[in-house]
Amino acid sequence: MRGRWLLNPLPLLLAPKPSSRPLAAHFRARAAPHRPALAPSPAPRRGPLDEPDVGISRFASSVPGFRGALKQRYSDFVVHEVARDGALVRLTSFDLPDDDERGDNEEDGEADADGDHSRALESLRLLCGEADYNVMRGFLERVLEGGDGDLSPIILSADADKAHRSEVHEFIKRNFKFLVTDTVEHRDGVQKCIRVRLGSGPRGGRGRNGRAMDSSGWRDDRPFDSRGSTSWPYHLGKYLRFHLYKENRDIQEALGVIGKMLGVQPRSFGFAGTKDKRAVTTQQVALFKVHASRLAALNSKLAGIRVGDFSYVNEGLALGQLRGNRFAVTLRNVVAESDGVIKAAIDGLSKNGFINYYGLQRFGSGSVPGHFVGAALLRGEWRHAVSLILGTRVYHKGHGDIDAALSGIPRHLTLERAMLQRLKKYPGNYLQALMAIPKTLRLMYVHSYQSYLWNHAASMRVEKYGISQVVEGDLVYKKGCSLGEAATADTFDDDDSHTNSTEMEISCETLPEEVVKSVKIADSEDILNAVYTFEDVVLPLPGSETLFPGNKVAGIYHEIAKQDGISLIESVHGIKDFSITGMKGGYRRVLQRPIDFEWDLMTYTDDNVPLVETDLTVLSRTQSSEANKLLSDGSSNCSSCDSGLDASFDTSEPTTEASSAKTKSIGMSYQLPEKLAVKLEFTLPASSYATMAIRELTKTSTSVAYQKTLNY
Repeated sequence: MRGRWLLNPLPLLLAPKPSSRPLAAHFRARAAPHRPALAPSPAPRRGPLDEPDVGISRFASSVPGFRGALKQRYSDFVVHEVARDGALVRLTSFDLPDDDERGDNEEDGEADADGDHSRALESLRLLCGEADYNVMRGFLERVLEGGDGDLSPIILSADADKAHRSEVHEFIKRNFKFLVTDTVEHRDGVQKCIRVRLGSGPRGGRGRNGRAMDSSGWRDDRPFDSRGSTSWPYHLGKYLRFHLYKENRDIQEALGVIGKMLGVQPRSFGFAGTKDKRAVTTQQVALFKVHASRLAALNSKLAGIRVGDFSYVNEGLALGQLRGNRFAVTLRNVVAESDGVIKAAIDGLSKNGFINYYGLQRFGSGSVPGHFVGAALLRGEWRHAVSLILGTRVYHKGHGDIDAALSGIPRHLTLERAMLQRLKKYPGNYLQALMAIPKTLRLMYVHSYQSYLWNHAASMRVEKYGISQVVEGDLVYKKGCSLGEAATADTFDDDDSHTNSTEMEISCETLPEEVVKSVKIADSEDILNAVYTFEDVVLPLPGSETLFPGNKVAGIYHEIAKQDGISLIESVHGIKDFSITGMKGGYRRVLQRPIDFEWDLMTYTDDNVPLVETDLTVLSRTQSSEANKLLSDGSSNCSSCDSGLDASFDTSEPTTEASSAKTKSIGMSYQLPEKLAVKLEFTLPASSYATMAIRELTKTSTSVAYQKTLNY
């Protein structure tokens, strides 16, 4: 198959096939060697990822395009999230909410600890049973004695029912406000239980850390989840909702910096979707039980990041909880035979739409594409997957030695460090190393492989049948069905957390049963009566509850997967997170049209002058003193710039006056030549890629390598 990389690993990196041992055996640590060592380094891939490598090869129309540089400056790509209610998410204010009040109610918690809890204990007996009742009663007696004796955490009985565990968490939180709970797992890696400690902090040397593992096998070495460990004013919603504005930062980096400054765990944040890194983006974020005044105080210390528009709400944010994104994209250095060619190309995009491919950013920008890792995980090759994720950078520093690698890699490589730490603790246990990755990120690799299959299937569908009509065997959305946001979502079951992890470019809203039932295979009667149009055609992201098309397009899924040593109908291992059959799957439209499409031609002479206003420049006019201070604070920091054209913040006055935006001449007698730019504004549903719309418009590659050739 031309233009596609086979994902079978090099023989040097082949790991032993997973044995038939039970799941628990895979998690057990092996005997530690004298010097913990890494797996062999993966061979470098053959160069930058290009569109045909991930199945992107067709266009929706044959209308000629034109040449234009995408993301020459990161400020040429501005993204605003569209919330579920349709509101555009903008940074408009740094003001604190009226009901913001600082202050902790520890005194109230201490008062609760001195009260009579016999009634609550009786209710706990009914909820959890006699054994847990006795354990909790004994723990409360020690707490009420107030001494500095044994206040180590207690562990309740094993509980496989997630819903019941959630009920117990809420019960203890509601009735014993001075206690904090979290979930720990048995050393067999399967059983889970609830751990309870005193919420006011460690009372004695073992109050927080506890034991590494008790005699019954329950792990007690994991730090407690700090969320909710302090009291919270009753009149405030438990989530702080705010707007995150970032320039040339990805979401993990931005929230990681904020979390470190606040001293909160990454899981305390929730957000609806990831945004491009090389861009200026604004989106909603929810933070669990942190006062707005603490967050607002960070603005003077943050570079390339601002927070504002604070409010308190009762619900967090989960991936997929958005309607879409509004894009303002500027193509610079535009070259076309005439303005008419540009207009025809734009009219073609507006009328015909674009193939709804997953863009290159879906597959990552590292030395090893995400779908390579996903293929290794689906095959159960844990050792090979770890090698791919850690990459050559770690190996070159460590030369195969874990201690050397840990001492040599930067602190900000938190994922790599977590995996290495886990390998050091469980030498040779590569599945354990993979489990050190946050769950959402682990799933990203498998989702990446699903997207890789989808792109190839979409290309085959367009190549074989065109886009003018529905053909027999196409998958279509049934008429009259409400599609909702979950129609293109991938899915997973999270742990007991009440907020999602902060990871990567995936959409993970649960796929409801009604969405699965809303898809059908078009039959001859549908074709005869012209019931459906090509806009109704979808293709599956393979999973346990998705249908495949009833025509030849289905074969491409299984053909590619087979060549990669993967089955789409059964799992070769028992790890649900790394299995196609462990996910429900989803559907995605093959064709997408830009919504509320606007465009303009502009001329400019200075590449360093931004052509689109950002939220921060607009805010500088309405709240001049505060915003301008932030602009000047950030303007000297260029640590994250991708090119010499960018600074941490664009402080130059933007020139956006309609289609005649021009910069002034330089010097007395010399004027820079005018250049042409095209400004585009449009909205896309969640998980659709603006870069794929631009590709259709220009009929050129969106790869970094190609775009660099245009940035002159």
